[in-house]
Amino acid sequence: MTQHCFRTQIFIAFLVLFTTTSQAQSPDAPVAPGPNPAVIGYYAGRSSALDSFAINKLTHIIYSFCHLKGNRLDVNNARDTATIQHMVQLKEKNPNLKVILSLGGWGGCKTCPDVFATRKGRNEFVGSVREVLDYFHADGIDLDWEYPALSNVPGYPYSPEDKDHFTILIKRLRKKLGKSKEISFAAGGFTKYLQTSIDWKKVTPRVNYINLMTYDLVSGYDTISGHHTPLYSTPQQVESTDHCVRYLESIGVPAAKLAIGVAFYARIFEHVDSINNGLYRPCRFWRGVSYKDQATYLSKDSGFIFHWDPVAQAPYMYNPDKKLFVTYDDTLSVRLKTRYALDKKLGGIMFWQLPEDKFTDGLLDVIDNTKKEGLTTPAKGQ
Repeated sequence: MTQHCFRTQIFIAFLVLFTTTSQAQSPDAPVAPGPNPAVIGYYAGRSSALDSFAINKLTHIIYSFCHLKGNRLDVNNARDTATIQHMVQLKEKNPNLKVILSLGGWGGCKTCPDVFATRKGRNEFVGSVREVLDYFHADGIDLDWEYPALSNVPGYPYSPEDKDHFTILIKRLRKKLGKSKEISFAAGGFTKYLQTSIDWKKVTPRVNYINLMTYDLVSGYDTISGHHTPLYSTPQQVESTDHCVRYLESIGVPAAKLAIGVAFYARIFEHVDSINNGLYRPCRFWRGVSYKDQATYLSKDSGFIFHWDPVAQAPYMYNPDKKLFVTYDDTLSVRLKTRYALDKKLGGIMFWQLPEDKFTDGLLDVIDNTKKEGLTTPAKGQ
């Protein structure tokens, strides 16, 4: 080896070490998720119901929702304040629990495009986030902006520039909050969002989790029935959990940042003919039903017939007398999704929302049991 080559290798090694050290110390590089998959539950219920759920089975609970008041993050009233304070108190029972405050929700981000389009708006918002998190002793912020740069609630503003404004906002939040606070965002699970709304290369390194809304993939605006939260794609329906994950992996998003979504509710569509037991047929959205109420409202005695799609790995029901089609997650589909997250070494499982679960023997229990089993059982191919 020549002296020149030796010096070159030493220089390259120094650069690698310097780069790695700089990234590790950068406020733009939050602490990476650990090997234990997160269980992230959104919560939009009453404060008094919190103690009825098995909070010890969660790693994160996300208060839903805070709103914008002018340019600032706002907790609307005393009731919401009490709920957040109660969540923080739960850390006495579950010291590892992260309490996250979420902004927005469907219909809750009407002014986001305008506020986040200006430096003044972003700076005031970021400052208020720090103040609110410090006041409540909460652990982070979740952005549920549905959806940057895409048409959403009819009449709500949006523009192509939303994508860049979201990126700048994430950068400012990370700089202000440092490594100690978590940043996550609720991401649409459908292709148009994945391709349009987010600058994944710039945003991903600065967030702790990307909460994939791999539900509502057939929404209340759709007029053809389908699975609203399938694990896999079918010839008739491309959108699925697996399709979303594979797309993000293909563009370099680390699996450890992804938390796939589970639905603790069913969607019911009406005026659906009996061909294919109502699947992939013309329809109109009627209503949702919480998982805790499904045994009552969607029973066999009421005319609902259970079906399983082996391709989508998803359940559905059809009521031929009432011409109702039901798409939802059940114990089997949730078990399969949890196992999928474990096998692919994803960041975790996320769900909307905890108050729609049963107090006991619910879907959170399925996630927890499958997670425990999976962590002691080799993943596929190992």
